[in-house]
Amino acid sequence: MDRKKIARPAMLGLFITLAGCSLAPDYHKPAIPVAEHWPQQDAGKEPGQTRHAGYQAFVTDPQLLEVLDTAVSNNRSLRQTLLDIEAARAQYRVQRSDRLPGLSAGTSGNRAHVPADLSSNGQGGTSSTYQASLNLPEYEIDLFGRVRNLSDAALEQFMAAEETAASAKIALTADIIQGYLNHESAQRQLIVTRQTLRSREESVDLVRQQLANGTATALDYQEARGLVEQARADLESSERSRRQARNALVLLIGTPDAASLLPEQPRDQQLVVQELAADTPSQLLLQRPDILASEHQLKARHADIGAARAAFFPRITLTGSFGTSSAQMSNLFDGGSRSWSFLPTLSLPIFDGGRNRANLDLAEVRKDVAVASYEQTVQTAFREVADALDSVDTLRREVRARSTLADSSGEALLLAQARYRQGIDTHLRYLDAQRSNFDAQTNLIKVRNDQQLALVALYRSLGGAWY
Repeated sequence: MDRKKIARPAMLGLFITLAGCSLAPDYHKPAIPVAEHWPQQDAGKEPGQTRHAGYQAFVTDPQLLEVLDTAVSNNRSLRQTLLDIEAARAQYRVQRSDRLPGLSAGTSGNRAHVPADLSSNGQGGTSSTYQASLNLPEYEIDLFGRVRNLSDAALEQFMAAEETAASAKIALTADIIQGYLNHESAQRQLIVTRQTLRSREESVDLVRQQLANGTATALDYQEARGLVEQARADLESSERSRRQARNALVLLIGTPDAASLLPEQPRDQQLVVQELAADTPSQLLLQRPDILASEHQLKARHADIGAARAAFFPRITLTGSFGTSSAQMSNLFDGGSRSWSFLPTLSLPIFDGGRNRANLDLAEVRKDVAVASYEQTVQTAFREVADALDSVDTLRREVRARSTLADSSGEALLLAQARYRQGIDTHLRYLDAQRSNFDAQTNLIKVRNDQQLALVALYRSLGGAWY
């Protein structure tokens, strides 16, 4: 049997085997450097059966849902992030194309005049050459996975960009909900301040009458006036907060008519889900988009190591063409004009001044940096969830206490007003009751808003998904 016939399949099999080789290190997901359960969670508690994801399951107010839908479609920051995804996708497609041989078609013509003193036969003349061919641009046989690893790195970068966009969408959603809650809280504060101002103006009128009758002092009157001016200052402060909250929301929504989507009066109902069950192992944090993006970056760095290692080994590239050539254009496609060329090139690095070694060291250091970044991202996410759970837990009890305090201070104000009108108590005690009631009402508004903001923070820290 002909040895060449035996050798050809063997060589082909060897090339195919080598072409599937990769020098990238095996990927192993780093162990997460956090506890298995949240600090305040019962380790024996089983997670719920229903998994929720997305703001549609978190937000209960229809108008807020409309605001969110509009913002997701029009926010400029999110649009830039989505364009970054398209850029990463295009970059991956460019890199992936190097794994396949290219093919191009072309025609060329050349006319040249050779003077007599340069001609081999001592006679000058003009020569013509015309050619039409299919060309194989330089194509690398990926023996050691260099091209494949570069393609894999580009793919991981693209997938990281997708997760970054998902994380940006969750952040935008949380920012809008927080802005909406702050806007409503400012509206409630404005209403309470207006009511307080009217009450204190009535109190000033009462003291003025008593001053005219000789039953009140000038000091009582000036103290009452001071409370009125304080309420007016508080009113302007509340109005400023409301306008600034509205402006922030208009920017996030991103449409000219954004202000028309905001309610004129605060809602009586709760705007978001009041119970986010985070009774799940901390392992589920690994589904958070920013953690997934960090892991894709880590995988890309592994692929970079494979490409850097492959640079130490020989590279084989192929170029060639197949077509027709003729000295006359009219004879270009006649029989016997076929032409072809085939040019394999083998390059072996011998001395590069340490470039390849330095590139490999850089790739390995970047992989270690990616590991540290991944672990830090996990730790930060764990702390964010733990902090949010602590806030939700304590604020729930604080709301109950503040609500009871507000009711009590309201009753105390009514009693103090009645006792003052009857001359039982001094005006100073009545003023103290007014201040205490206003502080209790405003603190209740604030803590209720803080409770809902804590739920939004928990929604964000859980990556928009919970049980």
